[in-house]
Amino acid sequence: MPLSVHHLLLLLSVVVATVSAHNITDILSSNPDYSQYNSYLTQTKLADDINSHQTITVLVLTNAAFSTVAAHHPLSVIKKLLSLHVLLDYFDPTKLHQISDGTTLSTTLFQTTGTAEGNVGSVNITDLKGGKVAFGSAATNSKLDSTYTKSVKQIPYNISVLEISAPIIAPGILTAPPPSSDLNLTALLENHGCKTFSSLIVTTGVIKTFQSTVDKGLTIFAPSDEAFKSKDVPDLKKLTSAEVVSLLQYHAIANYLPVGSLKTSHDSISTLATNGAGKFDLTVSVAGDSITLHTGVDSSRIANTVLDSTPLTIYTIDSVLLPTELFATSPSPAPAPESDVPSPAPASAPAPVADAPSPDIASPPAPIGKSPEDSPAEAPSHAADSTEKGAGVHVKGSAVITGSVSLVGFVISYILMA
Repeated sequence: MPLSVHHLLLLLSVVVATVSAHNITDILSSNPDYSQYNSYLTQTKLADDINSHQTITVLVLTNAAFSTVAAHHPLSVIKKLLSLHVLLDYFDPTKLHQISDGTTLSTTLFQTTGTAEGNVGSVNITDLKGGKVAFGSAATNSKLDSTYTKSVKQIPYNISVLEISAPIIAPGILTAPPPSSDLNLTALLENHGCKTFSSLIVTTGVIKTFQSTVDKGLTIFAPSDEAFKSKDVPDLKKLTSAEVVSLLQYHAIANYLPVGSLKTSHDSISTLATNGAGKFDLTVSVAGDSITLHTGVDSSRIANTVLDSTPLTIYTIDSVLLPTELFATSPSPAPAPESDVPSPAPASAPAPVADAPSPDIASPPAPIGKSPEDSPAEAPSHAADSTEKGAGVHVKGSAVITGSVSLVGFVISYILMA
């Protein structure tokens, strides 16, 4: 039964909604009043995190309102503050005034960092009398010091951007973490089940490379102790000292990459091991909230976030990352050149069995009127569809959009023909 025009239009709307996406920096860039807020979203990489969520509400502040706190705190503190202003739910002006019982609590990005205790990572939204809506920390005895000012942008039910009058301050959120130079990196790794990795970076001196890089941005992928016990991990004693150093440096990136940045990363990522002799890069694939790193030899899932404090991020991973430059499968030896004198066959070698059918069975005649040009092309080789074991398979967003656009074209054509 053919689809009606109504059903086709509904299908078209679903397709368009599927390919739609939001970019918070683009949304805010059109208004200079939010330039400072927008700049810090980029510096802290929170913009990537916001863009990676399908449903989200961003509470923005004007330059005048935001500068009251931004000017007096380091970037790591500003990131915590900004993450408290990103709600993991969709609130537009209508929904704000239809809150059940007048008050609701909404979880924020700050809650997902694992550093927020109790309700510190949630926001209290209260519909006040007289049409005002107030915002404040959900922590006990916190004040509702901020109010809804105006709507900035809505893409239902994808992203909503709302302006509020003042920053939301939660207890302890403005407390600065210790400087990265004072961080006891080895103790932190050991406390999170990465004693083997911690010991290796100390004995090889790689920890000095980490320490010299951290202030400009560093991301570490630390394999767990269980990962080093896997039967797939090569014997490190068979590697040279330089190869062990490269292997350890391969587990770090000279850039600050929180979860949101990893989720939106489509290109290969260089590591600290990258040099003129080898790429030593990684690629990333995402399935829901799961992030997997691919080396070309193996892959590893990010298990936990140990630390996310600008400019340093530390993750634990399930497997040791094996770069292709060190552990790629050796190519098969080239065949020996042919000799003019054929080698004698071994006396015990059995006679070859012919694959061709018996001459008593005649081949069926070719169809009348069919020329070789009319014959179908050969089927593609199955080998072309195979992937290297452990290698990640990536489908870029452009491929998804292209397929969806083709479907849109089909729907429109169907409608015009109806």
